[in-house]
Amino acid sequence: MSTLAVRLDPHAIDVTIDTAALHFILADGREISAPLEWFPRLRDATVEQRGHWRLIGKGIGVHWPDIDEDIAVSTLMQNH
Repeated sequence: MSTLAVRLDPHAIDVTIDTAALHFILADGREISAPLEWFPRLRDATVEQRGHWRLIGKGIGVHWPDIDEDIAVSTLMQNH
């Protein structure tokens, strides 16, 4: 009998934002999401500002320079 070992890697590799939620895609294939209402600066930002982001700390978080917003992966994971 074989056992599949899953390695959890909670580092973000991609970000998407729709009209209702912020989504982080993690290195291990998981996707975590949170309501956009939790992040007023991001909620109120333009589509262009939301699209201008960069990973920080090798994926431990995401920074939006146009609105000076930082969100850590751990913030979304604590609320799941």
